[in-house]
Amino acid sequence: MNLKKTDVKTCNVLLEQYLVSRAGKSPVAAEKLIFDGVGQKDVYNITAPFEDEGEAVIAGRVESRDSEHSEVVFFVERDGKWIPREGAPVLVLQDPFHTRIGGELIVGGVQIFPHPEQEGALMWRTAFYRGEKIADLKLFFTGPDGMKDLRLVELPDGGIGVFTRPQGEKGGRGQIGYYRAASLDELSVQHIEEAPLFKGQFIPEEWGGANEAHVLKNGLIGVLGHTACFDEAGDRHYYPMIFVLDPSTGNISDMELIAIRDDFQPGPAKRDDLQDVVFSGGLVRQAGGTAVLYAGISDAEAQRLTILDPFARFES
Repeated sequence: MNLKKTDVKTCNVLLEQYLVSRAGKSPVAAEKLIFDGVGQKDVYNITAPFEDEGEAVIAGRVESRDSEHSEVVFFVERDGKWIPREGAPVLVLQDPFHTRIGGELIVGGVQIFPHPEQEGALMWRTAFYRGEKIADLKLFFTGPDGMKDLRLVELPDGGIGVFTRPQGEKGGRGQIGYYRAASLDELSVQHIEEAPLFKGQFIPEEWGGANEAHVLKNGLIGVLGHTACFDEAGDRHYYPMIFVLDPSTGNISDMELIAIRDDFQPGPAKRDDLQDVVFSGGLVRQAGGTAVLYAGISDAEAQRLTILDPFARFES
């Protein structure tokens, strides 16, 4: 498939396009995930379920409503509720993600630590763990300071696709970059910092990132991500989006939204300015042309939503 990127599309344009595409279609049912065993803490920004030692596991960000200090807990489902998996490690991270490379499980998240220059402020970076299974996970790489949303995908040729998201002088509020590494052992902070950015994805006032990458049947890479903006009142708006990359040419498709907050059930928000936040966690593609989107909602809870598979048409 010949991917074509048109002009940059703002959050408002993407939202208008999504609302038009949704009009007249049957509403899809969203479902809240119920978590237990973590006291009064919230569980949000979850991964999609993945198999580990023969059972489905979800990794979730667990924290108090009034705090940004979180842990990543691995949950299993028992009697309709997701509870911490007995004996599983707890990682001091935010916003977990997972993939498999070379048969190994790769789990990562955002690691926060005291800012080296600004007293009382925090800095962050993306940390990666690897192992045959959850019980074996060991830290093996940390990305550049100040960079969230680093993601890896095993390419059909055996290489590693690396999605980056610098902020600041390069990247502004956060743009997506990409490069190919030969192997996990070839990952380096320098290469990540030097990775070229995709052109025409975000205007300077807006930002986004990759959350999960899927290898499609034809070798293209389907990217689940988010695009975000502030409104005039300073409130944040986060939308789940997808685009597709041809790793052989570097060409990408336009972004398109796949859901909005109104598609999910009503619920609480961590703060008033976070009510319209949907943070893409993972996508499970299913037979029959549907997919289940797992997402964090308003930085306070987790839900899943069945949608049409957004990558199916790129495989035809």
